[in-house]
Amino acid sequence: MSDTYETIRLTADAVVLTDDRHVLLIERRWAPHQGAWALPGGHVDRGETSRQAAARELHEETGLRVPPGELREIGCYDQPGRDPRGRYVTVAYLAVVPAQSAVRAGDDAVAGLWWPLQELPPLAFDHADILAAAVDQAFGTTADPHGK
Repeated sequence: MSDTYETIRLTADAVVLTDDRHVLLIERRWAPHQGAWALPGGHVDRGETSRQAAARELHEETGLRVPPGELREIGCYDQPGRDPRGRYVTVAYLAVVPAQSAVRAGDDAVAGLWWPLQELPPLAFDHADILAAAVDQAFGTTADPHGK
């Protein structure tokens, strides 16, 4: 057994879908994956739960407010190497909102756009896997977020 401990950081991601099968994605402002499309999310701050962090990050990056209690947990994603900055574990949450809900980019996002599930760009990190799980949970079917 090794006595070397790995620093693990906790993040939260929000998958926001509409009933007409669009997903809210942000264009990342910073590295890694600067300029790539991703789910809204970020670090869990001191004193908050991952669910609270997902709601906060969603609002900061897109202007969209979803109360933490309305976010449904999708799962925990902890595959080593999922983030090039080091060991990051994320808890992903799902919300379904009315079609064409207004968004505005802010904080770590250059842009925030509603993408049709059948016309997705390549996604940063393992966000295609997270999105597939969310679509299955929300609609009982999977879109192909890998673009295949």
